[in-house]
Amino acid sequence: MFCAIRNFAAIVSLVVLSWPAAAQYPSKSVRIILPFPAGSATDIVTRIIAQQLSINFSQPVVIDYKPGADGAIAAAEVVRSAPDGYTLFMTTHSPMAAVPAMRKVRPYDPVSDFTPITFVGKYNLFALVHPGVPAKTLSEFFEYARKNPGKLNYGTGNTTGIGMTAELMHVGGIQMMHIPYKGEPAALIDLVAGRIQFLIATQTTSLPFVKDGKLVALVTTSRVRSRAVPEVPTITEAGYKQLSVLSWAGLFAPAKTPVAVVERINRDVTAVLNRPDIREKLEGQFFDASGSSPAQLASYLSEQIDVWSKLASELGLRE
Repeated sequence: MFCAIRNFAAIVSLVVLSWPAAAQYPSKSVRIILPFPAGSATDIVTRIIAQQLSINFSQPVVIDYKPGADGAIAAAEVVRSAPDGYTLFMTTHSPMAAVPAMRKVRPYDPVSDFTPITFVGKYNLFALVHPGVPAKTLSEFFEYARKNPGKLNYGTGNTTGIGMTAELMHVGGIQMMHIPYKGEPAALIDLVAGRIQFLIATQTTSLPFVKDGKLVALVTTSRVRSRAVPEVPTITEAGYKQLSVLSWAGLFAPAKTPVAVVERINRDVTAVLNRPDIREKLEGQFFDASGSSPAQLASYLSEQIDVWSKLASELGLRE
């Protein structure tokens, strides 16, 4: 009984102590660290949200790019930052679920080193090939790749590409040479140039090339067809099961960020996500926006870590 009272008193004390910080927050510019380069889908989505958030905050919201190492560099920067609400982490499953699952030695703990704020949404992606590849469907691509083992190069700009391509190669019984990139923009440039032949990329960044005929979209990895190119089938319509890897985004802060500050940020960000004009802009980038409570994001993160741990073990993705 005494322990329960003491724990309750500690929680109340933590909340009360965080009130002054929340009342004054934000009193200066807020930095959002991104794990991917400028021009990436996460960058485009974040800029849309940050522009409105700066109005709500009455303070500048600055984007700080820290690409590389599948997001681990950015994550490490967040872990080192002060837990005061002035450094936020707009991130994806890549550094939060994939990197911890794929590394034999975790560079950080995705649960204890971060404070969840809100789920932000999910990305839609295409499986793409260069027009020089004689395939218009996923089945034709698998058949061509099986007849030409080791002759095709595939690029990845993030762990989404690594995980999804590994699943597809397993399903199709094919082998390709892996060419890693720091982000989708660079990988797309090489795919258009024919230096690589296959890439999984977000619709946000790849659609212009598909519309111009510079790339061929074999399937969309989402559960519904793209509104922009409805002739491209979903992976299940192409005759294959839905991939276990999902590409999502969430907002986090360093561990021990005051509860009241987290609640303030959550309230403002979810309000931005619920604005009809913002949702329209994000839908225009083929991003399905959806806010959440901090607890819901924490629960979802736990599920995604389990998904990636199983995938890394079954497909040999651990480094």
